[in-house]
Amino acid sequence: MAVLEVSDLRVYFRTAKGPSKAVDGVSFAIHEGDYLGLVGESGCGKSTIAKAILGILPPNGEIAGGSIRFGGRLLNTLSDRELNEIRWKEISLVPQSAMHSFDPVYRIEQQLIEAYAAHRRASSRTMQARAAELFQMVGLDPARLKDYPHQFSGGMRQRAMIAMALVLDPVLIIADEPTTGLDVIVQDQILVRLKEIHERLRKTMLLITHDLAVVSENCNRIAVMYAGKLMEYGDRVVFRQPQHPYTLGLVNAFPSIGEEMRELISIPGAPPDLIAPPPGCRFHERCPFATEQCSAEEPVLREVGPGHVSACHHLDRIEEFRVAARDAATWAGA
Repeated sequence: MAVLEVSDLRVYFRTAKGPSKAVDGVSFAIHEGDYLGLVGESGCGKSTIAKAILGILPPNGEIAGGSIRFGGRLLNTLSDRELNEIRWKEISLVPQSAMHSFDPVYRIEQQLIEAYAAHRRASSRTMQARAAELFQMVGLDPARLKDYPHQFSGGMRQRAMIAMALVLDPVLIIADEPTTGLDVIVQDQILVRLKEIHERLRKTMLLITHDLAVVSENCNRIAVMYAGKLMEYGDRVVFRQPQHPYTLGLVNAFPSIGEEMRELISIPGAPPDLIAPPPGCRFHERCPFATEQCSAEEPVLREVGPGHVSACHHLDRIEEFRVAARDAATWAGA
C-alpha cells in the first residue's frame, strides 16, 4: 500500500528573472515499510520535494501543478491548520542542521515534550518517560535531556533530532541530508541509527542525499533526480545495472571497496539554469551519448524491469553506453 504518492509534481520559485522550475513533473510512490533514497546533485530539487510534502515552502515557492497524496489525503489542498495536524504527528522531519532546528534557550527535554503535547494529552511523567525512551533508542544518555542544545556535539544534536522526529510515532519520516556538516565517523553512526529505526520499527522513510554510497547501503528503493526531473527509479538494481547515462556517470564518480581499483570519472559541466532549462532531456548538454532527439524531445519514464523505470530515449543502446561510460575519454568529449 502506498503511504505517499507524488504525481506530476511541479514546484516553481518566483524570481526577478522569472519562475525557477525546481521540481518539474516528478512522480514516485513510497509504500509502507519502504526506505526510499532520493539522490542527485545539489540544486536538483530533492529538498524542495520534502518541503512541498510538509507544506513549508518559502514565500516565493508554490506548487504549480501535480499532487501529493498521503493516507488518502491531498496534502497540497489542505490549509495550514490541517497540515499542522499532520506535521510531526504523521510526517516528521530530520533536517540538515540540528543546531538550527532546536531552540537554543530551552532544554532538549522541554522541546521534545512540547512537540508531544502539541498533538496529544498526557501527564508530565508520561511525556518525560517517552523522551527518556527515545534518547535510549538513539544512543543518548537520558540524563542529558536536561542539557541545552549547545552542550551537545553535532552528532549528539542530530541524534536528539531523530528522537524528536520519533516522539509521536509518525507514519513517515523524512531525513533531509541528515549528516551534513558531520565528520565521516559520526555520519556513519547517524545513518546506522536511521537504518536501525527503519528495521526495528518498520518505519516508512524518505532519505534525501547527494551521496550514492549512503543510498546504496541503506535504502531499498532509489530515485535519481537531475535538474528538477526524475531520471531513474527502482530498487537497488538502479546502482547495480543503471539504465540511464546520468546514473552511469554518478556510479563512475563514486569509489567502491567491493571492486578492484578503478579510475573515478567525474561528469563534466554543471546542471542547467532552471529559470531557462534546455529543451529535450535536461541532461543532454552533459551527456556524451546525446543525439539530436535528446536536445529536441523530452524523454518519458519507461519500464526497463519490474518496478524499474528510466527516462532515456536510447534504452536499446544502454549496454553500449555502459561499456563506453567506463572510459574517461568518453566523458572528456561530452
